[in-house]
Amino acid sequence: MNANREHQCDVLVIGSGAAGLTLALRVANHCDVIVLSKGPRSEGATYYAQGGIAAVFDESDSIESHVQDTLIAGAGICERDTVEYIAQNAKECVQWLIDGGVPFDREENDDDEHPRYHLTREGGHSHRRILHAADATGMAMQTSLQDNVHNHPNIKMFERYNALDLITEDKIGGDRKKVIGAYIWNRNDEHVEAVRAKFVIVATGGASKVYQYTSNPDVSSGDGIAMSWRAGCRVANLEFNQFHPTCLYHPEARNFLLTEALRGEGAYLLRPDGSRFMLDFDQRAELAPRDIVARAIDYEMKRLGADCMYLDISHKPADFIEKHFPTIHSRLMELGIDMTKEPIPIVPAAHYTCGGVMVNRHGQTDLEQLYAIGEVSYTGLHGANRMASNSLLECVVYAWAAAKDILAKLDSATLPSELPAWDESQVSSSDEEVIIQHNWHELRLFMWDYMGIVRTDKRLERALRRIQLLQQETHEYYSNFRVSNNLLELRNLLQVAELMVRCAMQRKESRGLHYTLDYPNLLENSGPTILTPEQF
Repeated sequence: MNANREHQCDVLVIGSGAAGLTLALRVANHCDVIVLSKGPRSEGATYYAQGGIAAVFDESDSIESHVQDTLIAGAGICERDTVEYIAQNAKECVQWLIDGGVPFDREENDDDEHPRYHLTREGGHSHRRILHAADATGMAMQTSLQDNVHNHPNIKMFERYNALDLITEDKIGGDRKKVIGAYIWNRNDEHVEAVRAKFVIVATGGASKVYQYTSNPDVSSGDGIAMSWRAGCRVANLEFNQFHPTCLYHPEARNFLLTEALRGEGAYLLRPDGSRFMLDFDQRAELAPRDIVARAIDYEMKRLGADCMYLDISHKPADFIEKHFPTIHSRLMELGIDMTKEPIPIVPAAHYTCGGVMVNRHGQTDLEQLYAIGEVSYTGLHGANRMASNSLLECVVYAWAAAKDILAKLDSATLPSELPAWDESQVSSSDEEVIIQHNWHELRLFMWDYMGIVRTDKRLERALRRIQLLQQETHEYYSNFRVSNNLLELRNLLQVAELMVRCAMQRKESRGLHYTLDYPNLLENSGPTILTPEQF
């Protein structure tokens, strides 16, 4: 490997969303940091998050109430100590965002000395505790964090770089359980490079791109989960894929999300004939947890043979709608839909990966010097279903926890003296990229049909057989041809799809986001589904 193709740093952060950038900023005063961004630096799930971030700021609210709401939404298998830890540290970590310049909305009568933030309420929450920046909270957070990263002299941002694989010490004759760097693919000039690092942080987000319909950006292809699994990490709870109930149904905006805050502020879900239906499924109606709402919409669509259901807030004053939901209002107007006067067509879409790489309280994985934070990880917070606006919170709390742990170990950690060279002497350029595209579309379609909102044993068995066939084709392709973005993502998506299906096959009950017609009831004793690489 040429010298100019190798980099070194104290901390390598793979991923440039809320989790990755928060950690980079938390450690950068004490060490050198490289942040990899697969696309443009803002192209991640954080940027598109509309709703907000949950924390107890209201005197009538309590940390215990936040904990209880999360435990209920998680359908009995959240890890209580994790939930308490995150809820207890929520306000301090959100205050860090505020101090860094995130412009959360305030009440009209507040002042700078004693700011009072406008809090909204979303499904599953018993109080108003969602801080937000209108309906574009993620954009406000991402922009603020990016500005701070850009201005920090100790952070280098590598844009348009894919992480290929983690490098463990056994590759140079040492202990396999220690991560010493990563191979990365420079998409700008299509070269494989490498990074030596004392610590590697995987903050790559989730894997919702494994589904045909998703609210996520194209970069959400499960890369960190797949890489960590290949390196030797356990994963947990990957059967729990959250389908957001309300994604816009429109040919020109297939992944445009309609925030849960719409229902928090009084929007109704309607059948095509204009009748409400959520009260038929749950007494909390439109404010029931997402899994219940998504299944209700899916059921009504299938029962009626309808292409979509509708979300209606037009009974609220037009100025209220335009003030609280300016981004959504503007985008819908561009598409010819006036939400102040008419209902919005919606369908459920894959939205959030509740399981992931297993970590401890500090975000550390099974491997020494490797951390996983944000949606890529399994912390125990979400259980069988994620409560709205706990995801951005988990990102910033675990980034803070991991940063503390890394800084405590920084002086005793050493950089590896060398990395094994990337060998592509036996590969050639492919002229058959269409094969990758075909396999990609096939995967996403059968995952939607067989591993979607409602499952059966037979559907899961079919999905696993097809995944294994595609894995054989893709492995052969990967071994013979130079890497490309689509090939790397397909390889990772197939790996994560297999893990999702295997997790689902192990859970013999319906709980939270995992609903199977073969096992409709809850088990009396249940916990996380854990997969270990040595099993396979």
